[in-house]
Amino acid sequence: MSRLPIRLRLTLVFAVVMAVVLAGLGVFLYARLQHSLDERIADELESRSAALADAVRTGTASGLEPSLFRSEEGVAQVIGPDGASLFPSGDPVLTDEEVERARNASLAFERGGFYLRAEPVGDSIVVVGESLDDRDEALSALLTQLLVALPLALLASSAIGYLVAGGALRPVDAMRRQASEISASTSSQRLPLPAAQDEVYRLGETLNEMLGRLDAGLERERRFVADASHELRTPLAILKTELEVALRQPRSGDELEFAIRSAAEETDRLVRLAEDLLLVARSDQGELELRPVAVSADELLDATAARFAARASSAGRVIEVAGEPDLVVEVDRTHADRALANLVENALRYGAGPVRLRAEGADGRVELHVTDEGSGFDQNFLPVAFERFARADDARERGGTGLGLAIVDAIARAHDGSAHAANLGGGGADVWIALPTRLNGPDAPGTDRADVG
Repeated sequence: MSRLPIRLRLTLVFAVVMAVVLAGLGVFLYARLQHSLDERIADELESRSAALADAVRTGTASGLEPSLFRSEEGVAQVIGPDGASLFPSGDPVLTDEEVERARNASLAFERGGFYLRAEPVGDSIVVVGESLDDRDEALSALLTQLLVALPLALLASSAIGYLVAGGALRPVDAMRRQASEISASTSSQRLPLPAAQDEVYRLGETLNEMLGRLDAGLERERRFVADASHELRTPLAILKTELEVALRQPRSGDELEFAIRSAAEETDRLVRLAEDLLLVARSDQGELELRPVAVSADELLDATAARFAARASSAGRVIEVAGEPDLVVEVDRTHADRALANLVENALRYGAGPVRLRAEGADGRVELHVTDEGSGFDQNFLPVAFERFARADDARERGGTGLGLAIVDAIARAHDGSAHAANLGGGGADVWIALPTRLNGPDAPGTDRADVG
């Protein structure tokens, strides 16, 4: 039955329910009519039995009309103390056993197509009875009508149920047809919603929300591919130009070495860009592998400061480290170092003054801050700072790819954390990642984490 269409299944279920209801109704009507007819017969026999008992008590029973004692519709009899019929003459209606029982209490029962009532009156027994032919004919006629009417009613109700089920499923079918037409090129289309605010409407609304999320994901992927192509085009074009220039005419050894070094630099840039794109893609697909270990926050910051100390010194700047003691986080050391390195590199490239690294605890998390004293972020850039390929104007001028902060955000989210950016009141930028002190579930130290979606 599970392979049948929903409309047909609903109709079959409705038909089964209606069959049970109609059968119950038929049984009720039949039993009700039988009870009503039996009550009428019992009342009539009780009246006749009372009249005959009065006649027996007054001694006038022998003067009653013989037709009152036996007719096609009923019988009446007075049985004497010896068990013989007094009025009318003939065999008694009751058996010997029934006579003995009737002497002690009134009897009412069916036998031989008659409904009989026996009642003791002194030493005698008054017996009255009525034929059940009329009752049986009425019940038979009702049964015949029910056997004809109920199947017809079942067919009619099933047909109506089929139509009602079709009407109820029509919005679903409309959504199905529309869904079959939606593709990657028409992902902005949405499913039609019924006018009624019912379950189907809520289903369509939920599906439209899902389509909206998928459409947004597709748009991000399209933008990702377009931006990646744009970012790859420049170093590839430079690399191609350097190689073409080197091959165009005879060159000296120094000129060839310069061209090769330039090509190597562009190749390194391509490798870094490819690695960045791969990390972002793995993060989106939930495949960024983590090997978390417990590490001191101060140790993370000190290692990052030492890594960039020479570069900062050559630029006439310093890197300072401060923070609360005894702060420990569980992180993948490689990814955490990369996230902090991206923040420090941005501060050195786009900021000014000292670069300060600070760790502080907040709400069960550890925040790793990187601040500088430059001009800070453009207010219009802050809301999209961590989106991939998002770049402020000065970053575009200085050749940034727009993936640095996106990678920081991806690494933070992979650790069940978050990334944030703000401008300082006195000037400069503050960018930080908030990390839990302990990863949940299977992310214990020394294990791999594959699901970061």
